[in-house]
Amino acid sequence: MAVFAWKGINASGRTVKGVRDAESPKMLRGLLKKDGVLVTEMLEESVARKKTAREVDFKKYFRRVSALDVAVSTRQLATLLKAGIPLVEALTALIDQLENPELKGAFTATRDKVNEGTSFADALRQHPKIFQPLFVNMVAAGEASGTLDVVLARLAEFLEAQSKLTNKVVGALAYPGFMVVMTVFITGIMMIVVVPKVTAIFQDFAQALPWYTRVLIFASDTLRGYWWLIGSLLVVGVVGFRRWLGTPKGRSTWDTYVLRAPFFGKLVTMIAVSRFARTLSTLLKSGVQLLAALEITRNVLGNTELAKGIDEARDAIREGESIATPLKRSGKFPPIVIHMIAIGERSGQLEEMLENVASAYDSQVESRVVLMTSLLEPIMIVVMGGLSGSIAFSILMPLLQINDFVQ
Repeated sequence: MAVFAWKGINASGRTVKGVRDAESPKMLRGLLKKDGVLVTEMLEESVARKKTAREVDFKKYFRRVSALDVAVSTRQLATLLKAGIPLVEALTALIDQLENPELKGAFTATRDKVNEGTSFADALRQHPKIFQPLFVNMVAAGEASGTLDVVLARLAEFLEAQSKLTNKVVGALAYPGFMVVMTVFITGIMMIVVVPKVTAIFQDFAQALPWYTRVLIFASDTLRGYWWLIGSLLVVGVVGFRRWLGTPKGRSTWDTYVLRAPFFGKLVTMIAVSRFARTLSTLLKSGVQLLAALEITRNVLGNTELAKGIDEARDAIREGESIATPLKRSGKFPPIVIHMIAIGERSGQLEEMLENVASAYDSQVESRVVLMTSLLEPIMIVVMGGLSGSIAFSILMPLLQINDFVQ
């Protein structure tokens, strides 16, 4: 059975497209005709990909597979498997209702590999941009233990929790970010367009201008005359910073600074600890061995300094130590987390204790983000007002002096 990428016109006259499997092009036309779609173009997916490989597709930069998309699909697949439907049939049912073309194509290729005898985990491993190592390893553990439906349900819960936390942080910072952009934009317009026109009247002013007005005129003239140089320096600075960040030393230095940064460092630590606890708990509940789970967990922290603490703990565990002792020795994790992990180890409820840690830190992250947003909003308003007021003051004061001179 082949997989086809098709385009057509539906009953409403709108152009539609998608990916679907069929034994032949003729059969696909018949299936789509039943759905009220008139096929106008059809290619096997492999041929279609080769055809478009050299074409610039700007939509691909906006057509992403989000963690929530994967979570919803995973939960649906878990439900189908729990109902006793075989894996291949469950994947087929899932593919038929997927709307995201990238995710649909990945699951279609996965189903075909499984149908050929490849394990589900190995088939998923061929799509690393969609299915992360954590996802693949948990699926492998579920296949080995015969509890794939249970593991997929846990995966869905994990991805939904991560997506929820990310959306809270991004959503809370959206307004301050918008304010920053608007501040830069409005200030730039005033400096490039408004200020030169208004200050032109000062050219015939016999008296010396105040120092702050001279500074404003100098800044405006510099921005107008050398905007290309300023823009180039900004681009070079950003590129240089990204390259430096790509080096091991640069990444380590930056991650250390981020963790120690006032106010924001605490938030970054909370998010990383929550991710560490929830990921490790989910992996251990799914049957992944502790050392393998720690290896996967270190890769999802997003901070090399915290990852070093995990590496130290993993090496110590190989030598027979517990988890809590090397984590405490690293000095990179909060004492309360170490204490709760130690209690979980002694009581044999490490997974549950890690889940409690994750939930507690999720709540703290939410509270801190709300506090940070409540502080940033008035600060941004004050900054915007201060910039606008300074520009207005620098212009109005010489004008008032002109009036005094005329009188």
